Parts: sequence; C-alpha cells; structure tokens
Amino acid sequence: MESVMDRGISSSKRAVIAVFVLLLSFLGLMVASPALADTVGEEYDYRISGNVKNEGEALASVRIVVSGDGYSAEVVTDADGKWAIGVPERAIYEVTLDESTLPEGIAVLEGGATQSVEIGPSGSVVQNFFIGEGERVVITLFDQLVQRLIYGVNFGLMLGLAAIGLSLVYGTTGLSNFSHAELVTFGALMAYAFGVVLALPLWLAFPLAVAASAGLGWVQDAGLWKPLRVRGLGLVQLMIVSIGLSLAVRYVFQFFVGGGTMQLPGSGATKIPLFGAVALSTVDLASMAISLVVIILLALWLLYSKTGKATRAISDNAALAAASGIDVDRVVRIVWILASMLAGLSGILWAYFRPGIKWDMGEKILLLMFAAVVLGGLGTAFGALIGALIVGILVETSALVIPSDLKYVGALVLLIAILLVRPQGLLGRKERIG
Repeated sequence: MESVMDRGISSSKRAVIAVFVLLLSFLGLMVASPALADTVGEEYDYRISGNVKNEGEALASVRIVVSGDGYSAEVVTDADGKWAIGVPERAIYEVTLDESTLPEGIAVLEGGATQSVEIGPSGSVVQNFFIGEGERVVITLFDQLVQRLIYGVNFGLMLGLAAIGLSLVYGTTGLSNFSHAELVTFGALMAYAFGVVLALPLWLAFPLAVAASAGLGWVQDAGLWKPLRVRGLGLVQLMIVSIGLSLAVRYVFQFFVGGGTMQLPGSGATKIPLFGAVALSTVDLASMAISLVVIILLALWLLYSKTGKATRAISDNAALAAASGIDVDRVVRIVWILASMLAGLSGILWAYFRPGIKWDMGEKILLLMFAAVVLGGLGTAFGALIGALIVGILVETSALVIPSDLKYVGALVLLIAILLVRPQGLLGRKERIG
C-alpha cells in the first residue's frame, strides 16, 4: 500500500508544478533578455534621436533612456549633445532624460523629464527637451514607491482577468492551457478590427470583441477539447496539444496582421496628476474600474449562482460532481466561454497598458499568467487573482532597484521561493494519496 504523504501535494501535482517551474524559468530568461545599450538599437529600422543643449551649448554625457512596447535601451549624448536610439517597432515610446546627469543648476523646464513620442510614417522622430536654469523636480523614493504600487495594482487587475480564466480551465479540466495567451491576443485584435478597421464607436467595438472571444472559446471546446477528452487523452498529451495550438495560432495572427504594432483609439492619452507623483490617464482609471467590476461580478457568480457552485464542485472533485447529477460537459463548456471572454477583455486592457497591439502580445505575459495561477494555487480562481496582484505589484516595484528589462525575473524568483515553502500555492490545499 502507498504511504500517506503528510506534507506537500500529490505526486501528480508535484510533477505539474515541476513542469511549470522549468517552463517559466525558460520563458523568464527569454523575456528578461536585456537590450544591449552599447549598440543603441542600430540594427533596427526605426529611430528616435535628439539634441541636448543649454542656451546653445551642447551637453555631453547626458543619459537618455527609451522604453516601451517591451523594449528598453539607453545611451549618453556625445560631445555635440546628440543622441540616437533605434527601436524595433513603430509604436509609442517613453523618452527619459536622467536629470542627475545634467550640470548643477540645470533642469528640464517643460514637459517633464519623461515624455512620450510616437514613431511617424517616416520611421523616425526627433525628441528634444527644453532645458535651462531651474530647480529639478525630485521625486522621493517614497513617492516613486507609491506610484509603482498604483501601477502594479492596475497591471495586476488586468493580469488577474486572464489568470482567473486560465485557473478555471485548469480547475475543471486539469488542462494547463498554453494557448491561453492567444486568446488574450485575439481579444485585442478583435477590438482593433471593430474599433479601427470598421470604425465602430468604442462602446460598441469592445463588447463585440469580448463577444467574439466568447465565440472562439465555444469553438475551441466544441471542436477540439471535448473530442480529445472523449477520446481519453491524458493531461500531458492535452498540454502538448495546447502548446502546438499556441504556436500555430500565433503565426496565423502574424500572417494576417504582420509584425508591426497597431494602436487602439486613445492610446497615449495625457496623464492626469492625482496625488504626489501619481498620474494616471483616463484610460488607466477606466481599466482599473472595468477590471474591478468584472472581478466582483465573477466572484458573485462563483459564490451564489447555480452554475458557479457547480464549477467549484467540479474543481474539487469532478467524479463526485458528476455522480451528484451535475452536467460536467455543460459546465466545462461554460467555463471555456467565460475564460475566453476574460482573456479577450484582458487583451484589450493589455493593449492600452503596453501600449500597442502585436501578433505575439499575449505570449509576452504568458509567463506572468502561469506565475499568478501557480502562486495563488492551482485551480483556485480567487488564488489566481491574489497571485496576479502580487505579481503585478512585484513587477512594477522591482523596477526601482533592478533594470526595467529584468523586472519579470522578480516574479519568477518569488514564485519559486513561495513554492519551496508552500508547494500547493497560497490558497491551494494539501492532498493525500493512498
């Protein structure tokens, strides 16, 4: 007879977690590969440049940082005060002048030390800062921390929408769906199709994009996942199918939309000062409000609706739920539709947070979605939300102490550290075998 495990979780769950950690480690190294500042993006076709002068006098060795669309690079001005950085896409970027590298008594007088630019049709843009004698606006470490916490909550709520759907699918089917990232991308692409290509008003385009995502979820389960479940495929085989589906769909997206970056209406909106150093745009505020409302409605559905209770029952014990008269296939179908809707909505919000839509944008946060699910506890929707908030806050605040292009590694390190202490995740339960 097999012995009872007093600690940890079942061997099958340990195997799943081991696979997750290995895959997340690999993806983390890929995502975290920094841009080489020495080359300042000379290999790219698009270019941001400028000239730093004070009353006609060139300022050398002033540090300039360009970031956005998942890319970051920096350079210092030459003896003539000139600088240039190549960027990979025609998108919106933030250009930051490090005021600590300016001479004493010199500061950026208008627009702030960080300003947004957009690559034009010519493929290049010039960004100059208005510099002169003045007092520098110094943001204290505390103000920066508060600012990053707010941004982290915003990012975590958006990430939580996708992570909850991923967790619901795992809880009801046991499938680790690596193609969930493409559902995120699909939602953003549909929003672009309805809101930009068809030029529908946003209040109509975005609900239609979410509805299209729901339709894709129904098609996936009806046409692929249910037939595979009926054939009795194991979880490992299903996971491999999801990886193959992810790659196939991703390159289908690239075939139809190309490799460029597209913007939704309202991207790059002016930020409104709220308090201290915190400034959010109307898009940021709307994103947080929408995420909160949807999450609250989802929580009420899970706790009080008949289908929500059935979903939790299947997550606890599918065989017992079926024996109790619950139509497991029907509930699983609803879960797939709901998960796709949440992923599609998350994709729309992610397109504004990046900002920009790209054929592989969902894959950029796949690591973080799995980190949130495993951190919160496999198969627990509320755990996925808590995990997403932790990951979002950690990703944003870690940029205060480590380079921004390495910030995703912090989430992975925390994930591994917590799993070493609590293998079942924060809200997961220990299981016994034997």
